[in-house]
Amino acid sequence: MDPQLLAIAAFIGVAGGVTAVYFLIKDLGGNQLEGRLDILAGKKKPDAEVFELTKDSLFAESKTGLARVFDGILERFGNLKLLFLQADTKLKPDMFFVITIGCVAVGVSIAYFTRAPLPLFPVFGLALGVLPLGWLLWRRNKRFARFSKQLPDALELIARALRSGHSLASGINVVVEEMSDPVSKEFRMAYEEQNLGVPLEISLKNVQKRMPNMDFGFFATAVAIQRQAGGDLAEILDKIGHIVRERFRILGQVQALTGEGRISGIVLMALPIALFFAVWHMNPDYVMLLFTDELGRKMVAVAAVLQVLGAITIKKIIDIKV
Repeated sequence: MDPQLLAIAAFIGVAGGVTAVYFLIKDLGGNQLEGRLDILAGKKKPDAEVFELTKDSLFAESKTGLARVFDGILERFGNLKLLFLQADTKLKPDMFFVITIGCVAVGVSIAYFTRAPLPLFPVFGLALGVLPLGWLLWRRNKRFARFSKQLPDALELIARALRSGHSLASGINVVVEEMSDPVSKEFRMAYEEQNLGVPLEISLKNVQKRMPNMDFGFFATAVAIQRQAGGDLAEILDKIGHIVRERFRILGQVQALTGEGRISGIVLMALPIALFFAVWHMNPDYVMLLFTDELGRKMVAVAAVLQVLGAITIKKIIDIKV
């Protein structure tokens, strides 16, 4: 039989097997809804991890099968579950894993059909396998940036609500009603948590865990101090908003001055990889010495380490904290 047909059949078989396993164990797990209800009833305290207690999450927490299995796996590996919350994606960990495996299989298939050398098969697989994770990190960082830009307006809106006689909770609700995501969604979670009996300071700390923003940390700390010692919270929020706006202005100037360094870093990181594939396309036997010869493999390992060190160094140079 034609080897290409065998490769296609193997790929379809693997994809079908993964899908079959997904649907086979879909209904084998438990759920966490009882734990959420116990927290609401006061039978147990929320743990130190991210505590997302909203009306929507109470109905969304009932997970079974593969989703429940992957939740347990994510809890063993630290804050990987937090990554999905921060990215605010409807993609679940189980489906994310299936997509990652599919991307790896597609990368290996591309290497096979392009008749790439065998040592490059894992390279193609990993190159496509990291795409879902890269997309997830890009979505999270984009959401963080949008939240930072919206935060000054949100703080000033709360300050105006306090001056007009509203309570702090009502001011947070004004932000929920008047502003867009992601700041409205995060403040809505805090508002609903305090409506369900969670202290406002704790609900703001939960937002800080999901959105690790330094300026929001100032806001949460100011609220905690004001509720214990008193003070003009509206004036404090105005000052925090002004500081945030000034920081964005200075950050824009820094990014303009470091633009040349960022472009140079991208070129220097991409140039060795582009040259490798160009030489491989013109003379594959010449490049394969890097993988077949012992000295060549050592050179590849040293080059990879130097690439990583160079990327870290360039990032340290152009990443100026403001």
